[in-house]
Amino acid sequence: MPFTLMWTEAAEERYRKLRAEAEASLKARNARSATKAAKAKGLFKQVHGCVAKLAANPRHPGLKTHKFDSLSNPYDERLPVFEAYAQNRTPGAYRVFWCYGPGKSDITILAITPHP
Repeated sequence: MPFTLMWTEAAEERYRKLRAEAEASLKARNARSATKAAKAKGLFKQVHGCVAKLAANPRHPGLKTHKFDSLSNPYDERLPVFEAYAQNRTPGAYRVFWCYGPGKSDITILAITPHP
């Protein structure tokens, strides 16, 4: 069952920034006629893939989804917040924090951040 994605303002801003950086690096790469993709493009591709998998199946094994206790659910403090891996085995690997809600078939992306 596909979910509808909702975004917090901070998460949506971070996603847009990552996309803009990827597009800028692609333009610069094309101007230089370089063949290797830039780091920003790869990062956005991984984050976008994570978000797409969340919408399709939050239990996808590649996401390594698990509960995250340091954030509280904005809709109901009794419900958990989850962490999904956008990257793995990378210094400062990006994570996507999310929760179910506000509706029954909704997922809210709370934050997209590098792992400390």
